[in-house]
Amino acid sequence: MGKIYFQGTFGAYSHLAALSIDKKAEIIPCKTFDECFVKASKDTDSKIIIPESNRITGNIGIEYLIFEYRLNIYSEYFQKIEHNLLGLRGAKISDIKDVYSHGQALSQCSNFIKSNNLTEHVRADTAGSAEMVSKDKDKTKAAIASSLSAKTYDLEIIQKNIENEKGNLTRFLVMGKNVFQPEFGNKKYITSFLFKLKSKPAALYQSLGGFAINGVNLTKLQSYPEKNSFDSFFFLCDLDGHIEDKKVQKSLEELGLHCQDFHVLGVFEADKLREK
Repeated sequence: MGKIYFQGTFGAYSHLAALSIDKKAEIIPCKTFDECFVKASKDTDSKIIIPESNRITGNIGIEYLIFEYRLNIYSEYFQKIEHNLLGLRGAKISDIKDVYSHGQALSQCSNFIKSNNLTEHVRADTAGSAEMVSKDKDKTKAAIASSLSAKTYDLEIIQKNIENEKGNLTRFLVMGKNVFQPEFGNKKYITSFLFKLKSKPAALYQSLGGFAINGVNLTKLQSYPEKNSFDSFFFLCDLDGHIEDKKVQKSLEELGLHCQDFHVLGVFEADKLREK
């Protein structure tokens, strides 16, 4: 039985995602994203599940860790994000004055918070906020978190699905130390990689030419400054296709000519939700 590390406390959306990936795994919480990456780097029998981006609020900010640790990506998983107002048993919406949650969850539920005149308090995570409300035993306090958090901390769901926009998704990456990639078959694949260009004018423009010529679709291309630097950037990139596909190989060979650092992070099947 393998281990899956996630950032946060039990009841977090990452915990929910880990259960969806492998119910039999030993699921272990970590305080920080850094701790997850360190654990997986040392323990080859483990995986981590990390939120990478959210459909509404964008990037979560773990790119520097992907760059530093270079763990292999095994799969992507889209988790539906449904926010609930959780309070003590018997509490009503009229009792609630203060609401606690992660900053992103609060912003994703801003309409509900405003219409109920609640005072918001930013905390490190959603499940931790639910745990705090459970311990404080104060009817005027509520948390915004998952239904799993309600079960975990014996709270009542005062109101379900309070997010501004329905159909919000967070993209999670399942990663680990061992390199594994699926055989090239008749499925939709994503190849994920990072690169750093040689410093010369129009380097990015020239380096991407191979993708255009070979008809390879880039689904993600984002630049990030290297640690302690504003003039050296690395790029994180996803493309549609398997690395063993001739078109993909030719594109990456062309890119390689312009790089001082290039690393394949993983080849994995595209999540079915991408087709919707």
